[in-house]
Amino acid sequence: MVLADLGRKITSALQSLSKATVINEEVLNSMLKDICAALLEADVNIRLVKKLRENVRSVIDFEEMAGGLNKRRMIQSAVFKELVKLVDPGVKPFQPVKGRPNVIMFVGLQGSGKTTTCTKLAYHYLKKNWKSCLVCADTFRAGAYDQVKQNCTKARIPFYGSYTEVDPVVIAQDGVDMFKKEGFEFIIVDTSGRHKQEESLFEEMLAVSNAIKPDNIIFVMDATIGQACEGQARAFKEKVDIGSVIITKLDGHAKGGGALSAVAATNSPIIFIGTGEHIDDLEPFKTKPFISKLLGMGDIEGLIDKVNELKLDDNEELLEKIKHGQFTLRDMYEQFQNIMKMGPFSQIMGMIPGFSQDFISKGSEQESMARLKKLMTMMDSMNDGELDNRDGAKLFSKQNGRVVRVAQGSGVTEREVKELIAQYTKFAAVVKKMGGVKGLFKGGDMAKNVNPTQMAKLNQQMAKMMDPRVLHQMGGMSGLQNMMRQLQQGAAGGLGGLGNLMGGFGGKQ
Repeated sequence: MVLADLGRKITSALQSLSKATVINEEVLNSMLKDICAALLEADVNIRLVKKLRENVRSVIDFEEMAGGLNKRRMIQSAVFKELVKLVDPGVKPFQPVKGRPNVIMFVGLQGSGKTTTCTKLAYHYLKKNWKSCLVCADTFRAGAYDQVKQNCTKARIPFYGSYTEVDPVVIAQDGVDMFKKEGFEFIIVDTSGRHKQEESLFEEMLAVSNAIKPDNIIFVMDATIGQACEGQARAFKEKVDIGSVIITKLDGHAKGGGALSAVAATNSPIIFIGTGEHIDDLEPFKTKPFISKLLGMGDIEGLIDKVNELKLDDNEELLEKIKHGQFTLRDMYEQFQNIMKMGPFSQIMGMIPGFSQDFISKGSEQESMARLKKLMTMMDSMNDGELDNRDGAKLFSKQNGRVVRVAQGSGVTEREVKELIAQYTKFAAVVKKMGGVKGLFKGGDMAKNVNPTQMAKLNQQMAKMMDPRVLHQMGGMSGLQNMMRQLQQGAAGGLGGLGNLMGGFGGKQ
């Protein structure tokens, strides 16, 4: 993600404070100069950069600062707050209400990724158990309905459109009415775009808006135009009541910072950012976690949300088995399924403190996902007796015929099947140790609940299994312990750490 370059430069500037023996005006000015240069390079408006610099300077007064204060921490805190302000318009976005129809209208210029983003948002809510659907009211662009049809069919999202009707108002009205009658909760209406801001586009938008009376109008913005986003957002806001903004293509352009800050300057809340072409590449946008991730400080709140989305705590049977140190091959298969549901590895890694979102490259990420799928394919070739046996590893070690059968059934080598069984043996050993650690599943403060010696042994066992790159960037054993503690406190459950451990396994080469 190109925004990571901006994050690295700002982090490097902040780290210069730690290297300085004395914190004074000269050090502060040098740091601010580097931060401002990085922001300008990311196409952030010079007016906003100047304001950030002035605000930090106004907070930090060395002459009036008390002797016992931590100057480094005060400066870092001031910079963090100003960076948050840069992308936070201070306006609360629309919150859909479950159990009733929420009509969402999409607007934007052609080529901004509007139609693809419609599908991504519908899929996002579908995963959260909302009844979501999509209406294609784009009659201007040839192939628009075909694109919606293809995307929605692939993602299993109900859709509505017409090859014969040419009036977008009629299509939008009919589609919304139909889905309301069928009890849908999240109804997205995709409208026509243009190559530029034309009066005919605005007239059509108004007509559709007046007909369907949307609860929220989302403006889709292309990040590659940088700070020019501000003019576009203002032009659209003057014509229709823009409720929120989604910025696309943030994964591949240096002007992403400019786009984010420019939209915030129009007082339009950014609700999601598009970070890739895949249907999962849509991230909820929250200002503090975003800046925190940008600077490599992680987003534990987001990571816990991801874990909670899987409803791991609902799986009482698995929790009970782990409490007693039991873990079958089927349990491992189900955990792999959960990892796949959590979304791209790079997003997950960016949420862990000390990691940047580009820690796993796109190539490595695809390799990791392919590796997990391959492991699951092998397990698909196993029978119920093998998957549900409390000591499945022994079955395969004693009877090599089982290894041969699974290898032939899944199209892999016998060596690969044996490697899978070896990894399962390691996981089962960790779970056995987890079952023996009293207080691990109580939730709350792990330091108070768990015997430190037992926890240290468990962490050592987990560290042996993890990708060395992952463990190193976490900060070694102490970093792993800290992450486990934060996950335990936030998720109040014992499976978050196990899920992330398996993520580390998925990334292992």
